[in-house]
Amino acid sequence: MNYRMLLYLLCVILLIEAALLLIPLAVALIYGESALPFLITIGILAVISLPGILQKPKNTKIYAKEGFVTVAGSWLLMSAFGALPFVFSGAIPNYIDAFFETCSGFSTTGASILRVIEGLPKGILFWRSFTHWIGGMGVLVFMLAILPQGGHAIYLLRAEVPGPTKGKLVPKLRHTAIILYAIYIALTLTEVIALLIAGLPVYDSLVTSFGTAGTGGFSVMNASIAGYNNPAAEWIIAAFMLIFGINFNLFFLVIVGKWREALKSEEARVYISLALIATAIVCIQTYSMSENLEQCIRTSFFQTASIISTSGFSTTDFNVWPALTKALLILLMFVGSCAGSTAGGVKVSRIIIVFKNTIREIRHMLHPRSVNTVRMDGETVPEETVKSSVNYIALYIAVLIVSVLIVSIDGFSFETNFSGVMACLNNIGPGFDTVGPAGNYADYSIFSKIVLSFDMLFGRLEIMPMIILLSPVTWRKK
Repeated sequence: MNYRMLLYLLCVILLIEAALLLIPLAVALIYGESALPFLITIGILAVISLPGILQKPKNTKIYAKEGFVTVAGSWLLMSAFGALPFVFSGAIPNYIDAFFETCSGFSTTGASILRVIEGLPKGILFWRSFTHWIGGMGVLVFMLAILPQGGHAIYLLRAEVPGPTKGKLVPKLRHTAIILYAIYIALTLTEVIALLIAGLPVYDSLVTSFGTAGTGGFSVMNASIAGYNNPAAEWIIAAFMLIFGINFNLFFLVIVGKWREALKSEEARVYISLALIATAIVCIQTYSMSENLEQCIRTSFFQTASIISTSGFSTTDFNVWPALTKALLILLMFVGSCAGSTAGGVKVSRIIIVFKNTIREIRHMLHPRSVNTVRMDGETVPEETVKSSVNYIALYIAVLIVSVLIVSIDGFSFETNFSGVMACLNNIGPGFDTVGPAGNYADYSIFSKIVLSFDMLFGRLEIMPMIILLSPVTWRKK
């Protein structure tokens, strides 16, 4: 383990967080609010990080283990320090509650312990939503975009970017990171402009776009997007939630004119198909509860897009929907969106790979001498990728079961505990019953909030980086 390089990278990340805090600080000043919560936090981050940055280690090489530890450690530290403005401002006096809220922000989950949102300082709410935008693409990707790194920095990208396969869009890793962020910023600005045209104020357009881009779901309204009572805005947000759930590699292919390659994506076709089929089923099931057909289609599409993209915004309380629609939403929570997007969930590509691998195993049992491969987008999926997809789902189920058992100690209903853990582990936010769209996670015990906070980080980093960080074997000297 290259401890000096690990420390250096973590200090760089904390300094980047300090710089990013200047933006909500400016927002607080614009609205005439106290800037002290941000100034104090920035000062703390600077004091901690600057000494570690001033002396860059001679050995800058990092490998897989350092990559995983750096990524998991940076997300944990950013959440720990990012919680301080909430505490210093008094918006969330309890540190564990603030840590939960910040983990929810950076992991783009959108689960909240806040009972009342409207009335909190604008700067604090801006930071709350801005954490979604930062976490959506990933702070390590941002670091790779602005700072030149060695060839081994690919391990940072692989540890942070979600999905069964990771790679570079172009030969140079730094250029890949710049392209990803350029697409991310362009899509975010497009949504901001669209929401402004739809009639939302500038501030609301920005924070809502942050939540949509990061597929997070934090809103500055107690009633979430329903609080705006703006059908045009709902259609725009729903469309962008789906868009941000698509693999960013496909946007790059479209930009460079490779439309056919983009349209070949089996994962994207399944993702869009699932969203449309689920919308139709939900609409049929909830039509009797709607005012008219347009409202039924809009609400069904919005909530389906919100869940499958793991955004978590809401325009209605789906707690009162029929059992079939709730079961369908649970399924969408599990599946999630595309690999290489800002969304959570197991990922559509993994579901496809595991499904095809199961079919292959059945065929092999029937015809032992046959040679079958798992194919996707017309190409053979490497056996290593197939194995990692199966292993991931096994680990996911293990974390899910253990977490549900632990939080069940608090005595809430099974529906609350199971959907709450599902919503945190898949980075969605709202679940059902007590933690539904009209509720929150405030009543959970301190211990359960810590467990759920780690579930959010497990889900965002796709389990393995957090397991490696917390494993004693990682830190054992040979």
